[in-house]
Amino acid sequence: MSALTNGTHEPLQNGRPSDGIYTASSVAEIRASLDELAQRESKVTARLDNLLASQKDLNLATRNISHGMLSSASRTATRISSAVRNLDREQAAVKSTLEVVEQVAELKACVLGVSGSMGAPQDWETAANYLQRARQIPDAVIDGAFAEEIVPTSEVPDPPRQTLDAASESLCGLFLREFEKAAQEGDGARVTRFFKLFPLLGRSEVGLDAYGRYVCGGVSSRARTNMNNSARQGQGGMFYANALTKLFEHIAQIVDGHEPLVERHYGAGSMTRVIERIQAEADVQGGIILDTWAEEGRVARKLTDVKSYPFNFLVQSFLPSSKPSALGNTPRSGSPAPGGRRSEDDAVDMKEVDALLNESAVMLGRWTLYNRFIASKTAPSETGSDESLHIPAFIMNSNLNRRITSNLIDPFNVMSTFFFRRSVEKSFQLDESPSNLTLNPGKALPASAQPPFITSAVDDVMYIVNQVLQRTLGTGQKTVVGSVIPSIGRVLGSDFFGMVQRRMRDECYPKAAIQGALPPENVIIAFLVLMNSLDVATDYLKRIIRSSVGVSGTEAAADALADKFPFGHEASFVAKALRNVESGFEAKTGELIGEAVEVMLKQVMRPRLRPVMIETFRDADYLASSEEDAQGQEEQDSPDADIVPKRFDRGWSAFTLPIKRILSPANYDKLLSSTVSYLARTLEKRIWGFYGRVNALGAVRLERDLAGIVAAAVKGGRYELRDLFARCTQIVLVVNMEEDEWEEISRLDGRELERVTGVVWKLDDGERKRARGLLQ
Repeated sequence: MSALTNGTHEPLQNGRPSDGIYTASSVAEIRASLDELAQRESKVTARLDNLLASQKDLNLATRNISHGMLSSASRTATRISSAVRNLDREQAAVKSTLEVVEQVAELKACVLGVSGSMGAPQDWETAANYLQRARQIPDAVIDGAFAEEIVPTSEVPDPPRQTLDAASESLCGLFLREFEKAAQEGDGARVTRFFKLFPLLGRSEVGLDAYGRYVCGGVSSRARTNMNNSARQGQGGMFYANALTKLFEHIAQIVDGHEPLVERHYGAGSMTRVIERIQAEADVQGGIILDTWAEEGRVARKLTDVKSYPFNFLVQSFLPSSKPSALGNTPRSGSPAPGGRRSEDDAVDMKEVDALLNESAVMLGRWTLYNRFIASKTAPSETGSDESLHIPAFIMNSNLNRRITSNLIDPFNVMSTFFFRRSVEKSFQLDESPSNLTLNPGKALPASAQPPFITSAVDDVMYIVNQVLQRTLGTGQKTVVGSVIPSIGRVLGSDFFGMVQRRMRDECYPKAAIQGALPPENVIIAFLVLMNSLDVATDYLKRIIRSSVGVSGTEAAADALADKFPFGHEASFVAKALRNVESGFEAKTGELIGEAVEVMLKQVMRPRLRPVMIETFRDADYLASSEEDAQGQEEQDSPDADIVPKRFDRGWSAFTLPIKRILSPANYDKLLSSTVSYLARTLEKRIWGFYGRVNALGAVRLERDLAGIVAAAVKGGRYELRDLFARCTQIVLVVNMEEDEWEEISRLDGRELERVTGVVWKLDDGERKRARGLLQ
């Protein structure tokens, strides 16, 4: 039905008749409406019953079709599917049978081919190829009953497995004999011919071992020739380093030359087994070279002497009662040590130690290159980059690696530390200061003395630092760097630094002999030279380290460092060790230079500044009379108008410029900053001393005088030095303000004051009022 209707065929609203029961006004009308609804319910119920009855008939028909027509089709489909599966199984069985038959036929052909080739023709390549073909047949087929029934013939009656194994064993022995015979005869073509046949037999390990023995024979022969070479002269003291280099180079040539052949016939990565065999021979030959070198160089004896060396000069120099060469002016041609010291100094021949270190460094560097080469050849293809290189285990555990450690690395570490410390000691024994330096501005400095003015020990020590550092880095050994580089830092921080510190404290401390007088000129100069020595030594070390690490535009050095230390993160470790030496030494020298600046300020600069300040403000009068007021403009243009700044300039230059020409620029900047800071405090006290003795015109003069003094003090220095006089200039600024301007700013404070005046005030409110009170 499209719509529900009432008994009068009118549509119902919300399931209810439009009038009916809801509009009834009497019981009769309600009963009539209920009867109408009952009739309608009966009609709807009857129609629903008819629909349900027809649905049951449809279900019954559907079941009849399913059990009748479709069940028959289903049974047919099941029979067909089962037949197809049976057919597939039969086909698979037939195919498997055919494959077995074909494999047995192939097996029989291989067995007969092996037997025939090994007979009269002696065609070893063909026999090996037949055996390789037989190895492709599954073991289950070879060992199966069918093959054992079909394959044997009257010519080859044995089971196929027995025949193949016997043939493989026989051919392997034959190939091995022929290979070794060809190797002894030096017949490279026959060596290659038989070497290629082992993989066909499934005997790759036998072939690789034989090949390893073959190439090791060449390594051994070449190494013996090098060691037995009687012409050891003209080798530059590097005979054993050259012998070890030639050993490694020969091995590298062998690996590079033979790798393509081995990889082509034995598969990728197979060269590693040959390299391991070669390494065993390298252990023997390299060990002979190292042991002979250590014996002939008397390395053990040298180590004993080095470890027992007393360093008498350094030790005695640090004793409280020690008073060696006060100003370091000992001639460099001799030692200041007392009689009997020379025999102790010569207990260890430094030239011999240096030669041993040089040869050790070369051999260690070659060992690093060899390790890198072997690592690149044995690394998996996906990790062939240098960043992921790792030394192979067979190298780390090799006898040669242990010999390298005991005969080279350990002695190198000990002797390098000794060599550097002894060089520092010798540098101070022969130390000289620049001669004929003077603080008299009327005397020119000698032409032979060129800035920076430092002691000779600085150049000598830093030359040795660079030599030891480069030699250490040249080894390419992280273990060596981890030992020697920190030792360099310790010797610099204790012996070199300590010697300079002791001389500054005990020998060159600028203290006046008579109270009120200035320290002797030669003592001041010696003290300044030692300050320069610290500054220049720090700068030298920075340049040496940074040229090795690779910073500040020297990226090539960083690449070179990574090239020397290719394994893992070794380059980062080395760079960090170098930077630690630089930062540690710079921290110590910076602290001592700071203390030296304070000493110069207290003992030299302040005493020289006091008379200058007295002379500068001598007769200075900032209470101008009325007549002077009228002549104010004329006085500003007179020659004596700037008498105060001129006096200060003369006095200031007289004691600062001589020191400036002696000190290094960096040290002079530090000293000037401290001196100017003290001058600013002194000048502020002087200005406060004019309280009540300044009038308007005098305030103008005071401002002009102050500007002249500041300009003279900061001349040649950093512009930031002017900021040290901020309090002084602000005092004078307040004094010279007009009354209305002063009244305006006196009511302001904080940021509002700074905004209005444009001045970052160093004076608080009370100090500004006090400054205003300077006016009479």
